[in-house]
Amino acid sequence: MEKRVGLILTGGGARAAYQVGVLTAIAEFLPRYARNPFPVICGTSAGSLNAAAIAANAQNFRKGVQYLANTWKNFHANQIYRTDAIGVFNNTVLWLAGMLFSAMGINKLNNVSMLDNSPLLDLLQDMVPYEKIQKSIDAGLLYALSITASGYGSGQSVTFYQGVKQLMPWRRTGRVGLPTQIEIKHLLASSSLPFIFPATLINREYFGDGSMRQTAPIGTALHLGATRVLVIGVTANGYADQADRNDISEYPSLAKIAGHALNSIFLDSMDVDLERVQKMNSLVAMMPEALRERADLTHVDVLVISPSQPIEKIAERYVGDLPWTIRLLLRMVGARQHSGTTLVSYLLSEKNYCRALIDLGYQDALKRRDEIMSFLEVQPHRNEEMPQ
Repeated sequence: MEKRVGLILTGGGARAAYQVGVLTAIAEFLPRYARNPFPVICGTSAGSLNAAAIAANAQNFRKGVQYLANTWKNFHANQIYRTDAIGVFNNTVLWLAGMLFSAMGINKLNNVSMLDNSPLLDLLQDMVPYEKIQKSIDAGLLYALSITASGYGSGQSVTFYQGVKQLMPWRRTGRVGLPTQIEIKHLLASSSLPFIFPATLINREYFGDGSMRQTAPIGTALHLGATRVLVIGVTANGYADQADRNDISEYPSLAKIAGHALNSIFLDSMDVDLERVQKMNSLVAMMPEALRERADLTHVDVLVISPSQPIEKIAERYVGDLPWTIRLLLRMVGARQHSGTTLVSYLLSEKNYCRALIDLGYQDALKRRDEIMSFLEVQPHRNEEMPQ
């Protein structure tokens, strides 16, 4: 069986800047003009933007990553959603009216959300040369690219993929894989944070953030031909805010509840799938080779790189960078200096915050350089200059 490394870029709004830091380090480990080392690339939510950009620039991995880094390092929130007073006010009024009408059983306002992400359309148009995705596949530089979104009508996790002809669609409980040509609408749907951004219509169904209902993110890469998987997460596991736990009797604000919900969406499914793969690997190790072949079971190596620091704490330092309109809106739903920053960490698409996350990802990857290169089964390139 041909070996293929799959890259999984998970969701998380502005937190996806962390992935760019990790990818920047990996690009520097490789020769300057190295091709894309990930034949299978799977993106979900904001990770879909990074995935599509890497796939479209598969000919020169470092160039593609550098383009991503330049984009994220100069981000402003108004490139993702409207931050002007009129836009924020009108959308907030429509959002509240929509909730009221919905409670009354009147469905008069559609496509209503907390924020208007129409600027994201222009960014996605400029950010990804979509026609190059198929060129990368035809040139043998890419085996498959997938973008996962969640269908609000069917309740299914739908993986839209573009890849080699021999790949076949799949259907499992609650999830399907469909061949298509990746376009802006797939990235827009996959990155539509629930409640915060509006749903996107694809064919005959409205879709939202791909992390919702995505019960087997690693399984997607395996369906697309990956034999080992590198996961770049955006949530630091094992970090509990002890200060917050000293007094937890206060009723949670809307911002805190929303942040908790987003963390559950972006974290829980990956943790469950990782545990499932580990248990399956243990089972496969105990089985005789003949039985493994009959059952078509193989060991799957998975390497996870995730933030070494809690991103919420980093977000606290840069809340002031948000436009005053968004800060006011967040205060209205209960986001304060030390409360609700989880929600802020998903929306803080400002350059200083993004640069801090990129640097964290870069440093985390540097510390695991040998482990990453061993996993990729390539020799590290040690003569390149390191950025300051």
